[in-house]
Amino acid sequence: MSMKRYFVVRTIQTGVLLLLILTFLFLLFRLIPGSISDQLVFQGASPEAVAAFEEQWGLNDPLHIQYWHYLVNMAQLDPGTSLHYRKPVLEYVKYKMFNTFILVAPGVTAGYLLGTSLGTMMGIKRDSILEKYGIFPIVGVGTTPSFFLAIIGVIIFAGWLNLVPTSGMIAPQVAVELGEDAPWWKIYTTGNFLWHYILPFGVIAIKYMYEPLLIMRTSVVEVAGQDFLKYHKLTGLPRNRWVRHLGKHAIIPIITFYPISLGRAISGLVLIEIVFNWPGIGNALVEAVLQQDYPVIQFVFFLTAAFVIIGNYVVDIVYGMIDPRISIAD
Repeated sequence: MSMKRYFVVRTIQTGVLLLLILTFLFLLFRLIPGSISDQLVFQGASPEAVAAFEEQWGLNDPLHIQYWHYLVNMAQLDPGTSLHYRKPVLEYVKYKMFNTFILVAPGVTAGYLLGTSLGTMMGIKRDSILEKYGIFPIVGVGTTPSFFLAIIGVIIFAGWLNLVPTSGMIAPQVAVELGEDAPWWKIYTTGNFLWHYILPFGVIAIKYMYEPLLIMRTSVVEVAGQDFLKYHKLTGLPRNRWVRHLGKHAIIPIITFYPISLGRAISGLVLIEIVFNWPGIGNALVEAVLQQDYPVIQFVFFLTAAFVIIGNYVVDIVYGMIDPRISIAD
């Protein structure tokens, strides 16, 4: 399969997957017991108010008409209005998503950089003290549930040592000083934000360091045993160039796992955000579930799934560009 055809096939597959996710979410929230109208009646709304709501949201239309309007709205990035906050879902979610992204992406990236570097050293220096005694504590921490690491971090660094704040993204007094008219990005430029950011960032970085460490260590050992690298070593290639050749071929599995870890981190960040009271997408999802705010729940689920699917798509394309044999074989 040529690279061009591989790109087209993967693009179509990604589009179909996203459509299936949208369809599943549409049917799920319309076929579950207890409609939105039932909730309004339970909350004391009059029959006239319920009828007006159903007319406004097109709930009286046939299912296929609702589905078509739903797809058109999602294509226009209009997932509806929050039932609880009475504001567009996208407007409510976008800042929450940004708060989650600036926590997860740098944290997972830092974990991968550290893990990849340590894994490379362990793979090159077999049976060293670093490999014998360094791998077990890292794996132990990495396999510990993230929320438990977060709780331990709060107890030690915020409670016992009093080095960082216990929760939140910024102190209330700092938010008051900034004022309501401050640009939305101003909060992220304050030292107080950085002070609140350190601990959750560190927890995520440590949590996602062990996987790339193990993957890179195994990959380095396998690649180093291949004939072409043995030949380079025998011909007297300088060590730094030999290591560069080794890393170029050994890092391919890391490229595959990185977006998977990002997607998993975003989808699994709910408990960490609750522990740190971080105003991200995880906290927003919990609030939406408790308030039965279906438009918000639906859109958050889609965003999480879309991030993983599109991430895998990008990786497959990059993977094929790095090693064209992969796309041809597939």
